[in-house]
Amino acid sequence: MRSRPFLSMLCTAAMVLLAAAVPTAAHADNPIVQTVYTADPAPLVYNGRVYLYTGHDEDNSTYFTMKEWRLYSSADMVNWTDHGSPMSVATFSWAKSDAWAGQVVNRNGKFYWYVPVTNRSTGRMAIGVGVASSPTGPFTDALGHPLVENGEIDPTVFIDDNGQAYLYWGNPNLWYVRLNSDMISYSGGVNQIPLTTAGFGTRTGNASRPTLYEEGPWVYKRNGIYYNVFAAKCCSEFIGYSTAPGPTGPWTYRGTVMPTQGSSFTNHPGVIDFNGNSYFFYHNGALPGGGGYTRSVAVEKFSYNADGTIPQVTMTTSGAPQNGTLNPYVRQEAETIAWSSGVETEPSTEGGMNVGYLENGDYIKVKGVAFGSGATSFSARVASGTSGGRLELRLGGPTGTLVGTCTVAGTGGWQTWTTVTCPVSGATGTQDLYLRFTGGSGYLFNVNWWQFAGAGSVR
Repeated sequence: MRSRPFLSMLCTAAMVLLAAAVPTAAHADNPIVQTVYTADPAPLVYNGRVYLYTGHDEDNSTYFTMKEWRLYSSADMVNWTDHGSPMSVATFSWAKSDAWAGQVVNRNGKFYWYVPVTNRSTGRMAIGVGVASSPTGPFTDALGHPLVENGEIDPTVFIDDNGQAYLYWGNPNLWYVRLNSDMISYSGGVNQIPLTTAGFGTRTGNASRPTLYEEGPWVYKRNGIYYNVFAAKCCSEFIGYSTAPGPTGPWTYRGTVMPTQGSSFTNHPGVIDFNGNSYFFYHNGALPGGGGYTRSVAVEKFSYNADGTIPQVTMTTSGAPQNGTLNPYVRQEAETIAWSSGVETEPSTEGGMNVGYLENGDYIKVKGVAFGSGATSFSARVASGTSGGRLELRLGGPTGTLVGTCTVAGTGGWQTWTTVTCPVSGATGTQDLYLRFTGGSGYLFNVNWWQFAGAGSVR
């Protein structure tokens, strides 16, 4: 019996709530994942894509109930492909709970995921390391035990131009170690960064924590300047930052990146440059049912000031602009989504993920689809354990211009796959494509991938 988790029931309500706040609600693209609650964004630029590693807040959470990490990737900053969960607490046999905020870095042809989890034997937070040969995993425990453990959280990793790697972490303190080139050991001991008011700002009303630094450091280097962007104060948190001439300081507090906002009492930064632009990732509680324990990752584009300082960034529902277009004439995963309503994802027997739990009126938005001179047909890989339904192809909105309809019959199982094809007329130029799922009551069908054909294709 297929049962629909709590969040998907709220996705249609999400559009209603957004419509009340934004006239063009159908075009809202923040938060960038609507199928589950996500938190603690950690973006990685690799091979022409942004890989976004996140935490996963469980539905109905009343604490930071997190059992796994999730992964999404994009080549254009708006259409995000769901890669499922490449690592979980269960990856670490010595851990018992708390898949909290981590980060992935690439080195020596491998990908290292540094995460805080609770050590089963000590009951304290410790930093583990997952390793994989691909950014999409699967990740395995690189050590079989913690890399470092002092009860504190939120690791960030930075590799300097000279090849020296640093692991920083901490709440309420701020620590670092110098990682060896194998990325799973360190030299020189555990070092504490002095939390001075000059370095990390002044907090009032808390004698035990005189600076603004709270948690969630994100350390990187840009144009010779070292940045430490972090969650500040508590609670609710804002995002502040400091800069330094070297990776270990001395740090100078520079001010606010993102003021307190967004219906979540925590926040967590992730900062990258990609395809000539700068992006700031964060989380809030913007989805229905969202809040401090049910968060959602979002992103904004920003530009550094001429002196390298970071301007204040405000949360929006529009998100970052599209960086490029999407080619509909190559196979596209159905779980590549700019916005969705009522849609969930699950592992597919054909590999990767598929979209499922689709009911009448649910839809997926794919942004900036470059049809060129025109598409003439559409194919999709589908499966249905019931009597199926219809896959409508619409432009501009979920009830926009209808350019094609594929009929999906029952296939005898939710993972019994077949390919359906239907004619298309009127899909030209660059358009926002909506895959709208219609039919009777209950679940209709699953979709694994789709592809257009026609005169507009470039070979």
